[in-house]
Amino acid sequence: MRVLRNGFSFAALALATGPALAGPPYVTDDPEPTDTGHYEIYLYAGGTTTRAGASGAGGIDFNYGAAPDLQLTAVLPLAWNSPYGGPGGSAGLGNVELAAKYKFLHQDDAGVDVAFFPRVFLPAGSPQIGERHASLLLPLWIGRSWGHWSTFGGGGCTLNRGGDSQNFCQLGWTLTNQITPKLAIGAEVYHQSADTRGGRASTGLGFGATYDLSDSLHLMASAGPGIQNAAATDRLTWYTALLLTF
Repeated sequence: MRVLRNGFSFAALALATGPALAGPPYVTDDPEPTDTGHYEIYLYAGGTTTRAGASGAGGIDFNYGAAPDLQLTAVLPLAWNSPYGGPGGSAGLGNVELAAKYKFLHQDDAGVDVAFFPRVFLPAGSPQIGERHASLLLPLWIGRSWGHWSTFGGGGCTLNRGGDSQNFCQLGWTLTNQITPKLAIGAEVYHQSADTRGGRASTGLGFGATYDLSDSLHLMASAGPGIQNAAATDRLTWYTALLLTF
């Protein structure tokens, strides 16, 4: 997944009884699909800053449990960028995302949950916002829960040929703790190779929290600094969302 550059590549949060794996508010994804017949809708906003300026997106991340172990996802982002000391910024429809998550190994049987979560990024409508070509992310995500703790991570590569873009890979890992019945906190580390010719790899840290306002309404947020080539790729990444589950 891209680190909040051309829209956001976030999957669903599994809200099961007891400690649960999570994707949002973290950059790192998880293997847990939405429960069969249920919906998860994120109203989200987030972004990243570099020495050149700031960029990000806000919109709707829609997830549906279509069948046992199968989640369908669609993300509709309104993306924006704001350069420092240059021409004015721009905003518009970013790279719409379509995805399907399938969990094919289960912790009860294999000791860990494992899911394949291919994701298609459609061309953006504007050359100033997102990519003008389609790309395809092919990742595997692994997770395990015990007591009040959960850990998840993995990664994959994106086929991203077009213009100055190039194929790239990413990986990450997250650890979370359910410190109260309503509040979970966590930390992650993630890495991405360069996604453009002459670009630079990036590595970042993230710290997040999810708070349950009710059984169907949840607040979440995360933020963290880049620690590799941060000035050029990721001085600060942030994300906030209101999650509706039903």
